[in-house]
Amino acid sequence: MHRALTGRLLRQTLRVGEAVPSAGVPLYLCPAVAGLSSRLSRISLGAAAKVSQRRTNHTETITNNNESAPPPSNLSNLPLKPVRRLPLTCSGCGAFTQTEDPEQLGYLDVSKKRVREWMNPPTRHQNPLEGDEDKIVNETLGSFDQSRLKELGLDPAMLMEGGEPETEVKNTTSQKAPVCDRCHDLLHHSTKGDTAKVAMYHPTVESLRETIEESPHKYNHIYHVIDAADFPMSLIPRLNVLLGDVPLRTRNRRSRAGKFQHDRKTEMSFIITRSDLLGPTKEMVDAMMPYLKDVLRQALGRVGERVRLGNVRCVSARRGWWTTTVKEDVWNRDGAGWMVGKVNVGKSQLFEAIYPKGRMIEKPERAGGSTRQREAATANSTMDENGFESDEDLATINLGSLLPPPQPAKNYPDMPIVSSLPGTTASPIRIPFGNGKGELIDLPGLARSDLELYVKEEHRQSLIMKKRIVPEQITVKPGSSIVLGGGLIRITPRTPDMIFLMYNFTPLHEHLTNTDKAIEFQNQTRQSIGLENIALPDIGDKMKHAGTFKLEHDVTKKRAGPLTRKNAIGLSVDTLPFRVLSVDILIEGVGYVEIVAQVRKRHLERILASQNAPAEAKQETKLKAAPQENTDPFADMYNMRRDMSADKVVETKVQLQPEESPEWPAVDVYSPLGQFVGSRKPINGWLNNKPRETADQKKSRPRRSMKGAKKLEKKRRGEHQAA
Repeated sequence: MHRALTGRLLRQTLRVGEAVPSAGVPLYLCPAVAGLSSRLSRISLGAAAKVSQRRTNHTETITNNNESAPPPSNLSNLPLKPVRRLPLTCSGCGAFTQTEDPEQLGYLDVSKKRVREWMNPPTRHQNPLEGDEDKIVNETLGSFDQSRLKELGLDPAMLMEGGEPETEVKNTTSQKAPVCDRCHDLLHHSTKGDTAKVAMYHPTVESLRETIEESPHKYNHIYHVIDAADFPMSLIPRLNVLLGDVPLRTRNRRSRAGKFQHDRKTEMSFIITRSDLLGPTKEMVDAMMPYLKDVLRQALGRVGERVRLGNVRCVSARRGWWTTTVKEDVWNRDGAGWMVGKVNVGKSQLFEAIYPKGRMIEKPERAGGSTRQREAATANSTMDENGFESDEDLATINLGSLLPPPQPAKNYPDMPIVSSLPGTTASPIRIPFGNGKGELIDLPGLARSDLELYVKEEHRQSLIMKKRIVPEQITVKPGSSIVLGGGLIRITPRTPDMIFLMYNFTPLHEHLTNTDKAIEFQNQTRQSIGLENIALPDIGDKMKHAGTFKLEHDVTKKRAGPLTRKNAIGLSVDTLPFRVLSVDILIEGVGYVEIVAQVRKRHLERILASQNAPAEAKQETKLKAAPQENTDPFADMYNMRRDMSADKVVETKVQLQPEESPEWPAVDVYSPLGQFVGSRKPINGWLNNKPRETADQKKSRPRRSMKGAKKLEKKRRGEHQAA
């Protein structure tokens, strides 16, 4: 009897969300589901197929043939009236779902088990022995005092079942909606699988601006997501201007934090993602914030010197660094938060980390607000768990707009998929939070780099830095070079008779070899058994000179070690007879290589003197060009007016800068088409990511024990006294 009653309570508890004939769920079991409706929309597959027509977001529109195509053959296996219809959009990539063209985004194969089980949930067979037990329990509960059960917090109507027990019950629990076949392959196979031929279109900045302009919210905030692996190469120049002149707060103390334009307020902040690639601890990365702001200010150009950079965050969604702070900012700002950035910078992973989950609140009644806001709130109020109520509602959706309809408000909605492959998000994904308080929108990424087009398909995953790298110190002597990826990138010292130290912070395998051999490896005229070239064959003629990068940044204070450390010797840098110069070579979308060289102090002084020499020579040239005798000022004015063009030519010749001095330590970098390479101020990655000494390394040179020496000294003293 007790076991049967316990089983009754468990069955009633586990049937939360099922289509159970009894109404409601006991509040003492789950108060959060009070008033939960178990009504399921029964929409035919034909209606869903009509609504889920493919459209290409942001860039191009794929023209469909006007010829009537025959229905897919895999529809014959489906029942005529499915319990559920397919979701309007794929929760993984945001593309509109469709069942017709496997070569387009959002395709769902309805013959697969996962899709069939979603549209027609499997039935749960009830044990026949439960019927006899239910009769005994019902008779026993009927003899109890109903008021006594209510005092105990039990609902008699929920415990007692009337009539004969059903043999089959539909299992319509709220399971996760199926994603498209492309997203399914990315999730479970880390590849695009059979959908690799699906074309992916990257949006333009203009299309993103038009998408953001369709926002129904009065307050909008743009999160410019930048990758820390090749920072700041993933920065989009002048993004605030291209997205509609979004104001950035200047250094003027009277400047406002934001202003309204066309009855809307739009702000922007910068988020540097994957910061765990920079250092092993959060405290170490936080100490890099002044450096990151300085490099970001230089990357912004002329605007960088005038704006404040208090809106810069350095987060790590993988480690959870600063994600809680950004999540609270999203919650307090309300309105719409837009994730903007290039492909594969970590937008979707950051989206999942900063989305405020489990904060469903009552929707506030606002008399004001824009018309689009009230229309969006009304549309959200009529949504069911699948998105819309009926076929009539689906027919009213405007599929031609760039901004798709939002998902229904949930405490824990389905998040966009996270994949290391670029171009995962195909269309904007709108997920509201707080039951209308605001929404977070994940936008498709802009085109970032075409370096992967020159790499073999089986090695393209090796271009992505997935974890923090602890490199080895490579000593490059004169006449040597290093090649990355077997010949994809080559770095050759340009300065003779100088030793360079290089540290490879990329997932590509480095190889130190003779310069002549390195050239042959990159030109694909030489092969080695132990060195695999990941570049495509027959592209050796496309390897070009990407530039000469000088080591102009002085890092002597940090590289001198105990010589300049305050708790050690504590010498001043000016008293040292040498200088340590460095630069970081950036590879777009891959990582960076730190290069360090040591020069004498007097050599650096000659370099600086040679740079100041052209300015002095320029002043001397102007003095020589000036007239020695000023007899008639009106004659000089007349000559200037008569021969203005000649004066301009002379002035242009005087202002020409001399050739750059070759005395700086420099390296030459070669890459496909001479692209995908840049430089920045060194971040001192080697000092922040040094490999720890293992136990074997510590025992390689142990300290000499003094135990035997003391005994020997004591013995000698005894012998001396005896003598």
